[in-house]
Amino acid sequence: MKKLNLYVETDPSAGFCFGVINAINKAEEALRHEDELYCLGEVVHNEEENKRLKALGLQTIQREKLSQLRHKRILFRAHGEPPASYHAVQENENTVIDATCPIVVNLQKQVARSHRSGERIFLYGKATHPEVTGIAGYINNDLVVFNELEELDLKALPRQLTLYSQTTQPIDKFRNIVDALQQAGVEVKVKNTICRSVTHRQRALQEFCHRFDKIIFVAGLNSSNGKFLCRVCKDSNPDTYFISNAGEIQPEWFAPGNRVGISGATSTPLWLLAEVKNALENL
Repeated sequence: MKKLNLYVETDPSAGFCFGVINAINKAEEALRHEDELYCLGEVVHNEEENKRLKALGLQTIQREKLSQLRHKRILFRAHGEPPASYHAVQENENTVIDATCPIVVNLQKQVARSHRSGERIFLYGKATHPEVTGIAGYINNDLVVFNELEELDLKALPRQLTLYSQTTQPIDKFRNIVDALQQAGVEVKVKNTICRSVTHRQRALQEFCHRFDKIIFVAGLNSSNGKFLCRVCKDSNPDTYFISNAGEIQPEWFAPGNRVGISGATSTPLWLLAEVKNALENL
């Protein structure tokens, strides 16, 4: 088969966000001293990185197993956890290695203050997302979580509310929600708690995608951020292909001499992007 001689470039803005880097660094540091570490939920929404960490000794558990562990070390990932998780760990004399992202910690504190002030709290995000579950736990689930404006009955909303956002949501959609609420006569106390690195990443990605014939977007199947950023890619360059690893690349996607850009989610490791680049250069 004739070589395709692709020109391949990796998005310089791609790679783990700070929160994920911090969580993985803490996991690796702990595993350098002991062979065993438990993580409450996947440390990152990327199957390939989770396999690598599992090989080092990281064991992923679900919340129901917390009560069964004693005298263990348990990593709380970047998404954060509700107070109930800390209590469950401490009751059995386990040790928490807390890798909650500082941006998420700040959001938890802001929501708790708003709740103590008696504000009606609305949160733009996914109800089942671990970050949202953690936030809700700090105020006994006394909030309204929605992911689409259509989920709200605008006529039945309180005339005053405080609006927060999950840190990884798209800023443009958040602004549209604010506008729609205000146009419906709702007085909105706006708390833009979207991570700035996520916002900047979206803009950089749009610029990156315009420069190439084809885009290969690499992310885990369960990554919400990956799904969102892949849509950003496709809006900017329709010839975008989503893969989870280099083995999913199809040579028929490309023509000889194509310029190919590679990017990924904030949960996609750089080593995986490097594997994909190597595979493309050898087609």
